[in-house]
Amino acid sequence: MMPVDESELSARRDALALRVHVHALGPAAALDDNGILRVGEAWVALTPVEARLVACLLDRRGAVVSRSALAQAGWPDAAPGRNALDVHVLRLRRRLAPVGLAVRTVRSRGYLLEPGQPLSVPRPGMATG
Repeated sequence: MMPVDESELSARRDALALRVHVHALGPAAALDDNGILRVGEAWVALTPVEARLVACLLDRRGAVVSRSALAQAGWPDAAPGRNALDVHVLRLRRRLAPVGLAVRTVRSRGYLLEPGQPLSVPRPGMATG
């Protein structure tokens, strides 16, 4: 076995983690023209701004999307107010959680869409703890 430089090994690990991440989102996450985001059999209706934000994040799966790129996607005709993007991302996080997606903040860089934990919704007749 040949010795491998630590930086090369780290780069290979990062590339593999990115492939796993992109595969986990997979083609099952799809946004239609009516603002319906489908993830497997689950779906959620999005507002027009949320749909544009999600479309931008989905187009760049596995990559960090800068705040400016996300703002441009959400409000293509004008710049949003100072906190508008933050408020919409917060609402989007809540809206995406039940379908198993999460928007993560990458400090000083932007946002990343990744698989999250779907909320478990109790079925009728199920005991909740």
